Amino acid sequence: MKSHQTTQTMKPATAAKKLGVYLPATPAEFQQGVVSRADLNELQANPPEWLRELRRNGPHPRPVVAAKLGVSIAGLARGGVTEPLTSEQIEALKAERPEWLEKERATQAEVRKEAARLKARNAEQGDH
Repeated sequence: MKSHQTTQTMKPATAAKKLGVYLPATPAEFQQGVVSRADLNELQANPPEWLRELRRNGPHPRPVVAAKLGVSIAGLARGGVTEPLTSEQIEALKAERPEWLEKERATQAEVRKEAARLKARNAEQGDH
């Protein structure tokens, strides 16, 4: 007996999130279609020029902006950054080093340090 397998598809917003790009900046045909798992894998393996360009120059979605700046998404909001930024705008912020960015980077560093401490403690407890 042969099982019938359906093709897994996702909304363009989900695919854009998985690709790390800002959906409104993608081509209309991408925004209006559905993306299969195979399509997504192909886009990741062999990105077309529009995808390479978006990843290189943006505009970037908030999770990507936050990662490039070394802060949390909440930190972006506290800093007043609510819109997608281009790579050029991100580099300008890094060069400018506004007070909010320095504060949020320090906060993020503390969060990472605490997470590493807890992970080490839990690993140690697991050995006993």
